[in-house]
Amino acid sequence: MLYSMVIKDCYSLSEAAELLGKSKETLRRWDKEGKLPALREPISEYRIYKKQDINNLIKPLFDNLEEIVDNSEKPLKEYKVLELFAGAGGLAIGLEKAGIKCAALNEIDKWACQTLRENRPHWNVLEGDIKSFNFEKFNGEVDIVTGGFPCQAFSYAGKKLGLEDARGTLFYEFARAVKEVNPPICIGENVKGLLSHEKGETLKGMLSILDEIGYKVVPVQVLKAINYKVPQKRERLILVGIRKDIDIKYEYPKPYQNIYNLSDALKKGPLYDSNVPKSEGSKYPQHKKEILDLIPPKGYWRDLPIDLQKEYMGKSFYLGGGKTGMARRIGWDEPSLTLTCSPAQKQTERCHPDETRPFTVREYARIQTFPDEWKFMGSVSQQYKQIGNAVPCNLGREIGYSIVKFLNDYYSSLSNPK
Repeated sequence: MLYSMVIKDCYSLSEAAELLGKSKETLRRWDKEGKLPALREPISEYRIYKKQDINNLIKPLFDNLEEIVDNSEKPLKEYKVLELFAGAGGLAIGLEKAGIKCAALNEIDKWACQTLRENRPHWNVLEGDIKSFNFEKFNGEVDIVTGGFPCQAFSYAGKKLGLEDARGTLFYEFARAVKEVNPPICIGENVKGLLSHEKGETLKGMLSILDEIGYKVVPVQVLKAINYKVPQKRERLILVGIRKDIDIKYEYPKPYQNIYNLSDALKKGPLYDSNVPKSEGSKYPQHKKEILDLIPPKGYWRDLPIDLQKEYMGKSFYLGGGKTGMARRIGWDEPSLTLTCSPAQKQTERCHPDETRPFTVREYARIQTFPDEWKFMGSVSQQYKQIGNAVPCNLGREIGYSIVKFLNDYYSSLSNPK
């Protein structure tokens, strides 16, 4: 199942950018250079792209991927992780599947902590504000520190930003924990937007701080979840720090060629051995339901009659751009768009293909590749929030394999020095 090729005759600039995984600026440049010429809508003059032109560019992206990929790697000994900002356990489950043992997890959200304890009573869940914990007791005890710290601005003044300059941010707490534990490798994960946050200054500051505490950062990559057995177009920026005394190369997990779609997520097939279990879920307000009733699978607000487009979009209608997530119904034969923490809010609708409703809690969990037996605690809205914030479990597993390979090479080098 290769990435579903474009089925509409024409695509907007935003849609073309999403399909190709490129920025709108890049596509504008390609238009000027003649690499991907755009047509123009007769009235608005917006760029639009022909289906065949897009497909011709999509195909080589997949032809370049290796035919047979297997990232799996068995640990040579027991490896342990300290996970910060653990949420409902998406990354932790993935690392566990890769053979990494969880030494402790820190999380401030009480419902997420209840979820972790409910599913893994033996895990050491450190509930509370990360600022209140000292992690020195894990020095020499764990091999990896991970953390999905939120993206926060801090002043990157001058040529060098020190750890103390970031005090008050959650990245400071992540870096402090890494310094206290001093593991061979640390992994931070974040939204793709960190690359451009404060014109790149925030990320530059993070690299400077990790350098100060003794870690060299592998060139940062944004991993696309669809390339790692996740039926969802989700992207995560991965920040890998290697302790400076270690001269072992870390390699990101290789992408798989097979792309899974919504049908694979919710129906019996290669990802799950049964159909998705029934569960609770949100409902759309009546007016939104009436609008979404008119949208076909894989369609969005532009499929509405023009008067309803204007009514539904309001001022946004006149601002240009694709806004392809608004009034969006997902198709069975495509990956889901990125799930959000609130499935019924405007601008990020992810409507079920056949029924006019948001995905249920268990459908959400499937799209994030959680096991069906993983229970989420709290109200339905709390459960959606936990799932929407998570690292997809299958992506976590592939990152886990890459960590295991690195640690295997590292510990082998200690016992067999050159």
